[in-house]
Amino acid sequence: MISSRTVFLTGGARGIGAAIKSELTACGFNIIAPSRTELDLANPASIDAWLDANQSLTIDILINNAGINILATLSHLTNSGWQLMLQTNLNSSLRLTQALAPAMATRGWGRILNISTIFSLVTKERRAAYSMTKAALNALTRSAAIEFGPSGVLVNALAPGYVDTQLTRQNNPPEVLDTILATIPLRRMATPVELAKIAAFLVSENNSYITGQTIVADGGFILQ
Repeated sequence: MISSRTVFLTGGARGIGAAIKSELTACGFNIIAPSRTELDLANPASIDAWLDANQSLTIDILINNAGINILATLSHLTNSGWQLMLQTNLNSSLRLTQALAPAMATRGWGRILNISTIFSLVTKERRAAYSMTKAALNALTRSAAIEFGPSGVLVNALAPGYVDTQLTRQNNPPEVLDTILATIPLRRMATPVELAKIAAFLVSENNSYITGQTIVADGGFILQ
């Protein structure tokens, strides 16, 4: 799969985002992946400034990958924490979609991929805010798919389960990981590369008919 399309990717520095960046680069895509100092998704003014400064760019594909998860019960969730998650996980994706999708529609081709999570479909303790923002991202995916589909723009979400990243292993002691793996039918976590390959298909010309979907890649975790 070789492509000369231009991709705008958020959160491309590590984990799933870094794997997506590597996979798409290998497939010939042109990648634009601003650092946090160049584009701070937690700051609406930073997003607007970046968009204003880069109006001349032709962006064929938008991948909203950046996100944060502040663990807190509903009783202990602060307004500042909620607003930060809402802005980073949802509002930034909405703003970028509003800014970039119309030009894709005018050209008659485009792809948007929102990186969601299985916790947008199920949840667990201390993930209420994360689940809410990502569930709303799934809703944005469906709405954008309906609006821009007639113009050739396909919009999907990818909802990973547990992913084998450094952060996952830092946040979960070995005994906790063993418990998690026992709940996954495949008995292992996904690798970032596996998810990157799914993402690469969804944003490519090979995907010509899938739109408005939240694609779950969790090894069967939510089946149980």
